[in-house]
Amino acid sequence: MAGSALAAGVLTVAAALSLGLAAAGGAAVTAQRAAGAADAAALAAADAASGAVPSADGPCVLAARVAAASGATLTGCSLEDFVATVQVEAAYAGLAAVSRARAGPPDER
Repeated sequence: MAGSALAAGVLTVAAALSLGLAAAGGAAVTAQRAAGAADAAALAAADAASGAVPSADGPCVLAARVAAASGATLTGCSLEDFVATVQVEAAYAGLAAVSRARAGPPDER
């Protein structure tokens, strides 16, 4: 009888740890997905602003499409000359992972 209670306790603890690790892993994956989407969206907007990538849409519209293709939502976009700054959001289990990125031509030195 005591062995059964101990086994049930061990299984309960193992299940709780497994669920916690799975949730943490999912959150980490979502954060990386948001970071990748922000990088890609910023690059697309900067390329469209500089004319390197011809687009009938504006740079921020292109950035929104790229973010959506990466599974994120563009929540902010600004352009200063050819430098694009974007913010994206990706959802996981009711929470939001937010990431920002900047892209543009290299600084002159």
